Amino acid sequence: MVAAPAVVIAAPSSGSGKTTVTTGLIGALRAAGHRVAPFKVGPDYIDPGYHAVAAGRVGRNLDSNLVGAEQIPALFAAGSAGADIAVVEGVMGLFDGRITDDADADSLGTGSTAHVATLIGAPVILVVDAAGHSQSLAAVLHGFLGYEPSVRIAGVVLNRVGSPRHEQVLRQACARVGVPVFGVLRRDPSLAVPSRHLGLIPAAERTTEAVLAVDAMTAGVGAALDLPAIVAAASSSTRRMAPAWSASDALNAQGPPPENRPLIAVAAGAAFTFGYAEHTEMLRAAGADVVEFDPLADRLPVGCAGVVIGGGFPEEHAEALSANDSLRRDLRELTTRGGPVHAECAGLLYLAARLDGHPMSGVLDVDGHFGPTLTLGYRDAVAVTDSVLYRSGDRVTGHEFHRSQVTARAASLPPAWGWSGADGRPSVHGVATGSVHASYLHVHPVAVPAAIRRFVHRAAQTASIVAPGGDAETVR
Repeated sequence: MVAAPAVVIAAPSSGSGKTTVTTGLIGALRAAGHRVAPFKVGPDYIDPGYHAVAAGRVGRNLDSNLVGAEQIPALFAAGSAGADIAVVEGVMGLFDGRITDDADADSLGTGSTAHVATLIGAPVILVVDAAGHSQSLAAVLHGFLGYEPSVRIAGVVLNRVGSPRHEQVLRQACARVGVPVFGVLRRDPSLAVPSRHLGLIPAAERTTEAVLAVDAMTAGVGAALDLPAIVAAASSSTRRMAPAWSASDALNAQGPPPENRPLIAVAAGAAFTFGYAEHTEMLRAAGADVVEFDPLADRLPVGCAGVVIGGGFPEEHAEALSANDSLRRDLRELTTRGGPVHAECAGLLYLAARLDGHPMSGVLDVDGHFGPTLTLGYRDAVAVTDSVLYRSGDRVTGHEFHRSQVTARAASLPPAWGWSGADGRPSVHGVATGSVHASYLHVHPVAVPAAIRRFVHRAAQTASIVAPGGDAETVR
């Protein structure tokens, strides 16, 4: 199929205003009658939540480090189906990709915004934080224009402009190097999205506040941008023919589904907001029925045979999580009977005995605690223990992003992963027991269809395990 025309919103560096401009642009295009498909370059879970509020459809990620460059055109085609324009928010600076020690590495930067832009054939609009720029902006743009010929910069949005005179000087600088200006945003703190220790606060945690924030970005950014010019730039995309990615195709290649459809419960709500849209799609395609539950208030649904608990911010809701004794008991009962549980990052913390003193589910004999050190980056991991997801020796590329640590309370537990650190030293991480696979590593499901199939088959085998609980609506 032919993917939708697209623009990629990038910047010279982080903190330039990409999320504000992208979210506001998506909302403004939707208000103008467009069907907008939103995307985010890289592994980030939070920005797509705001994109989804603005677009009225799910936000998706394009991360070639996690899924492989060959998957990006197909994922883009699938995610933009039914849209007449796609808006892709970049990550960090335009050419910032995965850091390697290879002096001859591609100038695009592996997994960078520039890399993804070339993979989908889309032009780039640079958001420039102009607060500290004047005539020198021309030199900055000149460098970006000439650095990599395969990346086409269609124009700029000038952000945090101070005055009409400042705008005039900046426009002259852009004209000097032949770069169109698609819009000018004044310094306006009301357009900022609240943040905390791991970045922006997820839209799912803010509900009404998130909608109001998106409305403000839509109004402010929409009034400042030249929407027809941006749509025209998108129409110049190299609209490549690509077979759209399909969860069914990906799972069918792994073998037949189980004879019975197990019910798998996926944690949602304010405490567990991190997840890729393809995960639920792949669970269904693998032969499962999927239901969402909120660990802050719910029990496991009747008939639940497996549980997925993704990332999020359990530390912000530790007291409420601790107070849900029924769910904590349900999880312990499910895993004791062999029901599979897949937990990533926040999910790992929820399976712990305690989190900063608050009782958690106690499925794993570990304690979680928060500290000042940020652990961040891609990991080339090898499964070191057979589990409900992986066979020992399976290889994946995943991503870590956390300020917490877990420590074993007694004897060491069988590890889930092994990898080498920046110093080359091997280490092991996570926990893989007979029914639980839990670690800090976020893995994109598109890269591991065999693991999804394995998990669903395990749940089908234990489908007679019925955890006590209440009803929940199946996600079809």
